[in-house]
Amino acid sequence: MDLKLYISADIEGTAGIDTWDETEYGEGRYGYFASQMTKEVSAAVEGAEQAGYQSTVKDAHDSARNIDPAGLPQSTRLIRGWSRDLWCMMGGLDQEHYDAVAFTGYHSDAMSDGNPLSHTMTTSVQKVYINGQRASEFTINAYMAAYLGIPVVFLSGDEALCQAAKELVPGIQTVAAKTGLGSAVISRHPAVVCEDIRMTVRRALENLKDPDKRAACMLTLPPSFEIRVEYKDWGTAHRLSFYPGALAVDAKTISFTTADYYEAMRFMHFCL
Repeated sequence: MDLKLYISADIEGTAGIDTWDETEYGEGRYGYFASQMTKEVSAAVEGAEQAGYQSTVKDAHDSARNIDPAGLPQSTRLIRGWSRDLWCMMGGLDQEHYDAVAFTGYHSDAMSDGNPLSHTMTTSVQKVYINGQRASEFTINAYMAAYLGIPVVFLSGDEALCQAAKELVPGIQTVAAKTGLGSAVISRHPAVVCEDIRMTVRRALENLKDPDKRAACMLTLPPSFEIRVEYKDWGTAHRLSFYPGALAVDAKTISFTTADYYEAMRFMHFCL
């Protein structure tokens, strides 16, 4: 298979997950949800194989050592651990050519009611804005794909994020694993979610053969980026306001403006 898909995999958007202890290694319920994360990633890889793509998966949650390698199809390449470069949850994307990017298990942005586990990169921030629009980890990482000219074709996660993703990337195909309900979630059956992911990834990649559908998956970078971060703690905001080029907006908020998304990535790497 000459075509290559890059998959960034998180856990807070997997089917059924509802509390932080379910995301943390060593906690009692973590094992089940790490297994479900693996199954959803495996389903995405299987769908990609059916469309003629070989997949590289970035484990992008916490330790980046959550996915069971033996639970993935044998054609999969898995990136475990953190390289500590600016690409973060998209680590390795810049190392070789990829034909498409997909996301599994993603979640809504900080302070959203779409997921009880909503956050953006860190739980120390209240809100993150890019050019006045609230930004999720999907937003940040989809722009990384756009920086390299790669179409963003698929997302699975909570329903609120799926809706937001379609506003940013009109041609993206999505699978909603669950819906936020206050501090609870309404979740679809995990096996049904996996089958939906498998079929939808295949369809999303086959759609790239159509020039119009491919164009609808290409996110256009704006001419400049104004990033505004509102922290929960004023001391954190004060400390990070000394990042080169950052400005203190108020006691808990800093901003950073650049025309180069690589510099935006650098700011977020150090300040989120």
